[in-house]
Amino acid sequence: MWGLFFVANGLRLFPRNIRTRLTLGNVVVLALVVALYAVCASAVSLWDLRNQLARHAIQDVETVEGLLSFAGDGHLIFRDEYHNHPESKKIQERYLEVLTPDGRVLFRNDRLGDQYLGGAPFSGEGQGGYSQRTGRLADGTRIFLVSRLHSMNGRPLLMRLAYSEEPLWDQFEKLLAALLLALPVALAAAGFASYVLARQALAPIERMVQRSEQIMPERLNERLPIDHPDDELGRLARVFNALLSRLEQAFEQMRRFTSDASHELRTPLTAIRSVGEVGLRKAATREEYQAVIGSMLEEANRLTALIDNLLTISRADAGQVPLQSAEFPLMELARESTVLLEVLADEKSQSLQLQGDDGAIVRGDRMILRQAAVNVLHNAIKFSPVGSSISMRVWKQNGECYLSISDSGPGIAEEHWNKVFNRFYRVDRSRSGDAGGTGLGLSIALWAAELHGGKISLKSVRGSGSTFQIELPNAASLTS
Repeated sequence: MWGLFFVANGLRLFPRNIRTRLTLGNVVVLALVVALYAVCASAVSLWDLRNQLARHAIQDVETVEGLLSFAGDGHLIFRDEYHNHPESKKIQERYLEVLTPDGRVLFRNDRLGDQYLGGAPFSGEGQGGYSQRTGRLADGTRIFLVSRLHSMNGRPLLMRLAYSEEPLWDQFEKLLAALLLALPVALAAAGFASYVLARQALAPIERMVQRSEQIMPERLNERLPIDHPDDELGRLARVFNALLSRLEQAFEQMRRFTSDASHELRTPLTAIRSVGEVGLRKAATREEYQAVIGSMLEEANRLTALIDNLLTISRADAGQVPLQSAEFPLMELARESTVLLEVLADEKSQSLQLQGDDGAIVRGDRMILRQAAVNVLHNAIKFSPVGSSISMRVWKQNGECYLSISDSGPGIAEEHWNKVFNRFYRVDRSRSGDAGGTGLGLSIALWAAELHGGKISLKSVRGSGSTFQIELPNAASLTS
């Protein structure tokens, strides 16, 4: 209810500032600890003083027993002149009562007066040792009482000796009050120290927050400051910086992908429009119109292939490509790839040579892996000269299956080996339009291989062709 009241009036029960919350939390915890310590320390002091009082009372009972005697008329008398030592003066500080076992009072000292000390005897009181208890007198004085059954001249007597506990309780209350009075000063000092320490401890977070507010999409190259790399805040900053690096890379890839995709889409569209406009400017024969339409269809096919590749890449990035896994010989997949592209090779009078091991069995989506092989083989046909030879080889080794495709093209310099698998990357951009490629084939091949737990690599010698090698796990090693 009070929480609703404070919220309704624009106030908050808990501050938003972490430093203030940490300070208040430390102060509250310290207050509870100090209060608990004060109570416990005072209680222990009281318990120790009471134990000392019990020992003195028991010793005093033994002393008092020697000071009691019966007079000639049978009355019980207490000889306070028995000792002349100054310690005997302490005898007057005690409360003393002597009873018969049936509760008849035989003696009370002057300090006790007419008050009862402990009431009627209870069963077994003082028998076989000392009975100890606390109580109050009629005037409210708190006392510690020791009882003992004593025999004098053959008569059983119940001796009760008590000390006032008021000095003990006074000391307990003074100690507790002193500790509690020091509590506000201690809490104020602790609160100030906690606030300073919290501010220093959270200062790196404040700097990280200020830097984070300055990081925009166009400033993803900036990083959070790291004051102490090995502590928790340092590890947090490193994690955020790694996240920023991934975001920067993703944004850069997205920008490059958007730019390249726009360029690639614009090229065939521009070609289609130009060919159409040229064809409409003048009257032409049927054969000329057929040539114009053929050129437009060629560009449309190129545009369709580009869009299909873009959709494949998009689905791959989103993880939305369902896999239809099955076991099949890698050699069969190589044969299917050569059959699909045999016409292209014949147009350039190229020979496709295939050899390998029919026992190399892989497990995966046949269509996706075939697309990877077709993309690599298509590049080999495209960049190999007329009349050259292209070889494909399949083998298995050490639980892995391999498919290599070697061409007779111009080769690729080593600095381009890893980059050729990037999207829209071309070694020679001046030849991209003539070659008719989209720059996505090898990216799709890399994705297909990694999707099946494999990889793809390139080895090439400038002027002596290139060899692409697809490595996939053997199906037998997957099931073992």
